[in-house]
Amino acid sequence: MMRIGIFFGGQAREREISFAGGKTAMAHINKALFTPVPVFVDGLGNFILIKEELIYQESIRNFFPPAKYQTAPFSVYTESLTDLSDYDAMIASIGTKISPAEFSAQFDFAFIAMHGPGAEDGSIQGLLEWYNIPYSGPSVLGSAIGIDKAKQNLWLEKSVGLDKKYFVLQRADYESYGRETLFEQVKKDIGIPFVAKAPHQGSSIGLAFVKQDSLDDFDQAIKKCLFIQEIQRTDWLTYSEDDQVALLQKMVNLDEGIGFPVRFNHQIYAHPSALLTALREYFTHTVTKASIHSIHSEDAVLLEAFVNGNEFSCGVIQTPRGEAVALPPTEIVIDESVEVFDFNAKYKSKLTRKRIPMDASLSHLQLIQEQVKQAFDDLGFGVCTRIDGFLRADGVIVLHDPNTIPGMSPSSLIFKQMAEIGLTVTDSITYFIRQSIRERLRTGKNYHTFRKLLEGLDAEIKKVLAEKALQTPVTIVIDSEDLEGSFESARAQAAALAAQGNVAYQVVMPVEMEEGTVDYPVHVAQLAKESGKEFFESIHAGVHPLIAHTRQAGAEITAFYTH
Repeated sequence: MMRIGIFFGGQAREREISFAGGKTAMAHINKALFTPVPVFVDGLGNFILIKEELIYQESIRNFFPPAKYQTAPFSVYTESLTDLSDYDAMIASIGTKISPAEFSAQFDFAFIAMHGPGAEDGSIQGLLEWYNIPYSGPSVLGSAIGIDKAKQNLWLEKSVGLDKKYFVLQRADYESYGRETLFEQVKKDIGIPFVAKAPHQGSSIGLAFVKQDSLDDFDQAIKKCLFIQEIQRTDWLTYSEDDQVALLQKMVNLDEGIGFPVRFNHQIYAHPSALLTALREYFTHTVTKASIHSIHSEDAVLLEAFVNGNEFSCGVIQTPRGEAVALPPTEIVIDESVEVFDFNAKYKSKLTRKRIPMDASLSHLQLIQEQVKQAFDDLGFGVCTRIDGFLRADGVIVLHDPNTIPGMSPSSLIFKQMAEIGLTVTDSITYFIRQSIRERLRTGKNYHTFRKLLEGLDAEIKKVLAEKALQTPVTIVIDSEDLEGSFESARAQAAALAAQGNVAYQVVMPVEMEEGTVDYPVHVAQLAKESGKEFFESIHAGVHPLIAHTRQAGAEITAFYTH
């Protein structure tokens, strides 16, 4: 049985999203095909074979650094530790540290659930290639392209055209020239409104909108993308001690702060308690503000003209032979109260929902699929990439932000889209592993070793499917009388059986017809809906022509993984 090292954590601001992906992979991976081996990557770059029970904690900080190393009132990450004298003992309390040279003794394949710099930019991919470990996702080249938002615009323009104005503001210019001069130049080149982006981050980290002709709004947007936080003295003096602690704790939290260590007043501060002391001293003098910089910042900011249109996200996967197949374009329907679709809006808000496919004509939907497939091939991606974009009112498609490691929580867009062609989360993870091994054959390194690994996995997939075909399926029933509760229960039961890997099952809902009660067979895509209400609506809506077309295009994929 193939051993799968599931990598999560890392040094990026997206480590908690990585943690969620690690949980998903551990919970949903096909246990009949694979043995999961959780590998936690701490903030200092150490690789740790972590105790399995710890991966089901709510947050990384719940187990690392361990509670006795957390200094009240703050909850911090590894990077804030100032005394590392017993760091090896700390690691030993949660697992076993291993070096890259030991990877092959522990697992046969690396499943990368990490995000952001170091994880999506080709860094860890290059490390794994050096040690001859096959890994999930695109190659080093595809990963490097996928992390650079500024360069993506150039490559997308060459691939499918790009009717969008953008401006790359260098940090040196921002620090050297007058803000008024720069703002006027930006307005001249791309106009208002525009979007400011940190160009090497993922998960909507470092994102801001400038909607008005306001120099202050412009300045604040740039600072957000450069991970600079300012505290006004007039505000600080009104804060209670608890307020001051809460402000610095927010700075620690990677989903809403700039992260530690930080640079302030020509000093580096690793721990928020040290910064708190320094700020209290600093503001006893007649100073207007404190400017605090994350040590992990950007050298430039990407500014893009605002695109008026319906925003979509469209995944691209491959047939077993490597031909690109575009999944259904999906629209994120955002509540009017959400001003910026940033990290919190994407992952924590209940004010967004997914519409599959997006609300557009069939011809426009198919054109989107054609363009994302073209970009997928031209930009050197492989295995899976989610490409976002806008459909303007005039029918022009504007692509942006290819994501080579899409979010891996069960509710993530890529899993929803793969469900539309009949793949469960478990099937999708199997796809990621199998197709990634196939992709590694293209590198010209360790060809025969990886081919043998691929052939062995393909044989095991066929064997498990053949065994399931001989079984009487376990029937899971959704009761329309208790739709919400029954639907959630059915989803959980189906996910558990899918993860076992060797048990055939079916999900049905009894429906009253003229000829009597009939068990309506529930499709994987219907079971992937967010609620019983959405599930019920999907039954009455029927199959959209674009979905039918996509299922036909992906039939070879679905047959390979599910029969």
